[in-house]
Amino acid sequence: MCLGCIGCSARVKQYKVEVVQEYPHDTGAYTQGLFFNGGRFWESTGQFGESSFREVELGTGKVLSKMDFQRKYFAEGSVMLNGKLFILTWTNKVAFVYDAATLEYRQTYSYPREGWGLTTDGKSLIASDGSSRLYFLTEEFKQERYVNVTMDGRPVRYLNELEYIDGKVWANVYTTDMIVIVDPKDGKVEASIDCTGLLPRTLRTQATDVLNGIAQDPATGKIYLTGKYWPRLYEVRLVPVK
Repeated sequence: MCLGCIGCSARVKQYKVEVVQEYPHDTGAYTQGLFFNGGRFWESTGQFGESSFREVELGTGKVLSKMDFQRKYFAEGSVMLNGKLFILTWTNKVAFVYDAATLEYRQTYSYPREGWGLTTDGKSLIASDGSSRLYFLTEEFKQERYVNVTMDGRPVRYLNELEYIDGKVWANVYTTDMIVIVDPKDGKVEASIDCTGLLPRTLRTQATDVLNGIAQDPATGKIYLTGKYWPRLYEVRLVPVK
């Protein structure tokens, strides 16, 4: 499938984003996971030798606390559920669990595939691995089921960072400026979001990488987007494409 054609189907709702507010973002953060929990804003970052999990002050982008990983680990998606923090690794074949309140280490689980995005519907963990599949897992990382994500019957590959919003899974499509909104029951794409131009060219450098990072503040319903090594985090709203 041509990734550039995502959202071109008339049967799939199409949106673009409008910036409501912008905030500073750490340009040293290779964003992998982004979410709110307990009124606090959290981010996991990747790259060997740079991977971390941190609490971020939304208004300033200041890193309030940071947990670094050993150089051999490439951290990926992250989420909190039932008092625990879950963090995937890319090719290390392990997933980590911490206490959500103290960030104290609890356990390491073997993980059978590449770790990419991670979110939760409040019951299961939902993970991506860069393919067109979303995996529904227990807190012990045992697979409950999976869905193949499709648009008009065609697979949508390179699903990356995930966020569960209003009963749907939002997924960054890696290397593109697109986000797809997926029905978790059957994997069908219901809408696509074109984020082209979200980060202006004037703010891009040679280090600037792709769009990746979706978070909704459950207290306000506001949605935030950023990217890998981006200097900005954006509060956005969706605008239907006519």
